[in-house]
Amino acid sequence: MRQKPKSADPIADHPVLKAIAAEAAQRFERPYRVLLADDHHLVRRGLRDLLESQPGIEVSWEASSGEEALEMIKQGKPDLVVLDLTMPGMDGLEVLQSGKQLSPSTEFLILSMHFSDELAREVLRCGAIGYVLKSDADSELLTAVDHIRHHQPFFTSSLSILMARNFVDGPKGKLTEDGVHLTQRELEVIQLIASGKSNKEAAADLGVSPRTVESHRNRIMKRLNFNSFSDLVRFAVRERLVEA
Repeated sequence: MRQKPKSADPIADHPVLKAIAAEAAQRFERPYRVLLADDHHLVRRGLRDLLESQPGIEVSWEASSGEEALEMIKQGKPDLVVLDLTMPGMDGLEVLQSGKQLSPSTEFLILSMHFSDELAREVLRCGAIGYVLKSDADSELLTAVDHIRHHQPFFTSSLSILMARNFVDGPKGKLTEDGVHLTQRELEVIQLIASGKSNKEAAADLGVSPRTVESHRNRIMKRLNFNSFSDLVRFAVRERLVEA
């Protein structure tokens, strides 16, 4: 009895691998569609010129506010969103969190002026795959987009070094008497609010929206089981985050 000839490469014939290969081929047959979200027109124009200098990349949408970006994500399902964190109205973190829910296949690259490994960790937790400093955009943005297009994360070189160093040295922050670990960003929020700054003032110092500061504050109060603002202030004084 003649045996049925075996496939030359049974692994390549696996249906899951075939589906992945087909999706990748389809993705590279059409332009890679990008949404630019930044409230500065000149910044968007410069980014558009830089991105479209590469074949296969098309800036299909531009948004000047968080709300506008979110609507474009909902309607267009872009391949990539290049997202500024500080915009009027809804800030970048809120756009990122909501945008990933509206379009799970869309990737997000954060483009920010803020050099902070804690902020980079935060956007990672929210679903971003890349983080580039605006000061490094000329030299690193195209590399970042190429990495992300191949589903590889990318972090601006100076930030990657800092994150690696902090990984070796251990996470920054503080462990409370109750065993609750507070991140460096949470400590900054406590310090600013306990020193008398409003959510709006603290947000300006941190480069985020007042709603993001409020979210941090509520999460801190819940994690530390504080019932009032006075509890937060007493904690800040006890831990020498602010002067008594």
